[in-house]
Amino acid sequence: MKQLRLAVIGAGHLGRIHARLAQQHESAELVAVVDPSEPARDQIRESCSVATFSDYQEILGSIDAAVIASPTPLHHRIAKDLLSSGIHCLVEKPITVTLDEANDLIATAEENSTVLGVGHVERFNPAYASAVPYVTRPKYIEAERSGPYTCRSTDVSIVLDLMIHDLDLVLSLVRSPVKQVDAMGAAVFGPHEDIAQARVTFENGCIADIKASRASFKPAREMHIYSERGYANIDFATRTTRTIRPCSQLMQRQIDVDSLSPAEKNDIKENLFTKYLPLEEFPAAEANPLLDEQADFLDAIRTGRQPRVSGPEAKNALSAALAVLESISEHRWDGAHHGLRGPHFAVGRPTLSVTPIESEELPLRRKAG
Repeated sequence: MKQLRLAVIGAGHLGRIHARLAQQHESAELVAVVDPSEPARDQIRESCSVATFSDYQEILGSIDAAVIASPTPLHHRIAKDLLSSGIHCLVEKPITVTLDEANDLIATAEENSTVLGVGHVERFNPAYASAVPYVTRPKYIEAERSGPYTCRSTDVSIVLDLMIHDLDLVLSLVRSPVKQVDAMGAAVFGPHEDIAQARVTFENGCIADIKASRASFKPAREMHIYSERGYANIDFATRTTRTIRPCSQLMQRQIDVDSLSPAEKNDIKENLFTKYLPLEEFPAAEANPLLDEQADFLDAIRTGRQPRVSGPEAKNALSAALAVLESISEHRWDGAHHGLRGPHFAVGRPTLSVTPIESEELPLRRKAG
């Protein structure tokens, strides 16, 4: 089997990880890493013993596929050039900055019969995979993703950096059009939001409350999912899952607590999570989600199937993220029409840096004012 010639575009923190892992695939050969920074190239040559270049244009025609781990504002231009040249692309999330750019990449991939995958890596977390069978048709979801300030990914809002992970997971679970988005957030260190909280309401009645922060003293990467037939708690950091499935008596509403004898009530208290609400714990699985993500991308190229997270799915996550940003920009902190508003607590109506465009797959109807 001929190996695919693979390059990594961008040698920052994530790009270096991608380059190291890319050397573990038998079906591909890492032939180049591209970064305009000479110190970054020096570091890659030392750690990976691979050819480096300052401009991706230098390797067009000599690679079959690329992982794009450049700053988000560059995703569209780089991926557009590569896809147009017949090069398959795995683009780190978010797919692009705007939906127009995302649509352009999707169309370019289709026109050139190239694979376009997007790096929503939590789809490959084994804890998420363990939970999915137990929470079909979720009704309420809580998610929190937070940590201390690292000075990375400051070119985009926390919504596009961290919250978009959970937005993608929620969309993949709920599979219903978004009805309404209400959000608030604040910029702490720079021009973009560092803290954000959003409530997403879906047409099918499901509600998701999502928090994200890169200025938190307490790290968290958890999701709580409540469905008609069960509950799941996912810890993405430890890759562990806990599920609860009500017993048949509870599902059929056959237990009336007020009519139970003292002995029967005591039985419930003593056997709550074994007999009535059986709790099952899934230990951490041995896995490397980023390595699995790369393997899925390479297999999609070989087989012609869609990658686990396709361009259209990534566009839907971006659409939801932009709706959150729009709601944050409109949030009134003191209730006054001309009072403090938006992530910078500005007086009057703020200007949104990126304008959301409604997704064709997941139409958004936003609350006025």
